[in-house]
Amino acid sequence: MKVLIIGGSGLLVSEAAWALSNKGHQVIGLSLPPLPQDAAFPSSMVHHFGSYLDLSDEELTALLVGCEGLVFATGVDERVKTVPPVLDFYRKYNNEPLKRILPLAKAAGVRHVVVLGSYFSHFNRVWPRHNLEQNHPYIKSRVEQEAIAKSHAGPGFDVAVLELPYIFGTQPGRKPVWVFLVVMLRGMRPFAFFPPGGTAMVTAKQVGQAILGALERNTGYQAYPIGFYNLTWLEMLGIFHEAMGCPNKRIITIPVWMFKIGTIFIQNRDKKKGLVGGLDLPKFAPVMGSEAFIDKSLGSVPLGIEEDDIKKAITASVKQSLQAMEGSASMVEMQNK
Repeated sequence: MKVLIIGGSGLLVSEAAWALSNKGHQVIGLSLPPLPQDAAFPSSMVHHFGSYLDLSDEELTALLVGCEGLVFATGVDERVKTVPPVLDFYRKYNNEPLKRILPLAKAAGVRHVVVLGSYFSHFNRVWPRHNLEQNHPYIKSRVEQEAIAKSHAGPGFDVAVLELPYIFGTQPGRKPVWVFLVVMLRGMRPFAFFPPGGTAMVTAKQVGQAILGALERNTGYQAYPIGFYNLTWLEMLGIFHEAMGCPNKRIITIPVWMFKIGTIFIQNRDKKKGLVGGLDLPKFAPVMGSEAFIDKSLGSVPLGIEEDDIKKAITASVKQSLQAMEGSASMVEMQNK
């Protein structure tokens, strides 16, 4: 199978490229330059550089013709803050591209599509009490993204959305997304304070396996909640502290109402700068205090995800985050398009 991956130089894409190539598939990547220094990709992978937002329909179609598979592996997540209206910003990168690209892909003969989404869409379905879609622009954009993907699926055009949780792993030359949390934990002295709860997570290698599995196994439309490991915040932060060189640093579990006060301070600080995030932090506090766990039978097992070393992946993410903070290695930032 020949597969075009939009967003073709990032951590998840590199893992997907290896998973696909090892199964005999041909991989083409479309991404913004430059490639991260020392990043490893299969020698057979073909790279095209440029923004899909700037390409004409004819140019996109030229890339899609001859491809049986398409992976949409770009977009922006909840950590990005921008000027209002924030929902329009998320729609620009997460939703509007699919409305344009999926019809082009279908017309070009693509048969299998994978969209990288968010596990918040899953929890929007199973936790109606939290009103996630109504309260948080980022989550609303992801729910709408799934609706767009579903609307284009049909006979001969299979579409899978991977509802991805916390992801750990590293790519040489790429700044990890976890720098923000390492900075936050460093600033908490002498103890770290966090609410109860926890989250599902996977390694980047497992995301590559999920992409391969979705391309090869999915039929029709399906959203797959992806989670292989479920760790409490205490367990996850304990691994962070160990990797940061402070394994004995105490983590104090605080009630959700107290955590919420801290989020109000952060949100007000951002508003003074004219910025709004994808999550309404005070309203999101009860979600952080919940166990956002996912049974692996819902998505990981059907797509063929295999066991990996999550502690090793978290440790590597933290150590590379420290390198990025210290400027001891040249790294490129994550990009939005």
